[in-house]
Amino acid sequence: MPTIKIDVVSAEEAIYSGDAEFVVLPGVMGELGIYPRHAPLITQIKAGTVRIKVPGKDEEEMVYVQGGILEVQPDHINVLSDTAIRAADLDEAKVLEAKKAAEEAIRARSEKQEIATAEAELAAISAQLQAIQKLRKRK
Repeated sequence: MPTIKIDVVSAEEAIYSGDAEFVVLPGVMGELGIYPRHAPLITQIKAGTVRIKVPGKDEEEMVYVQGGILEVQPDHINVLSDTAIRAADLDEAKVLEAKKAAEEAIRARSEKQEIATAEAELAAISAQLQAIQKLRKRK
């Protein structure tokens, strides 16, 4: 089966680099599936899980991204995100604690801007929890 090269990069480090049979990402308008020889594309992605089907492996590699930019060329995919974490490295206890803090912040805020900021943080935390749940289902 043909493959496509993929690089997932955060602001701090390269998280994943290798070949893939296909990649599934959380686009702002819905889930995107990218196969080799895909038409060129640049779009935003939202917080969620990038699933990478690695040739020769039964299980997909999973990386959590907190939004970013997706660039697709026929033979290469670049995922650029401020925050990207290997799904296996996500700490469920920390994420649950952050969710509780974000929910309290929403209740305690009175200005619309503060509420919007807290809600955006809660959405990102919820996406991390979904990544953890997907990883748990796999095992």
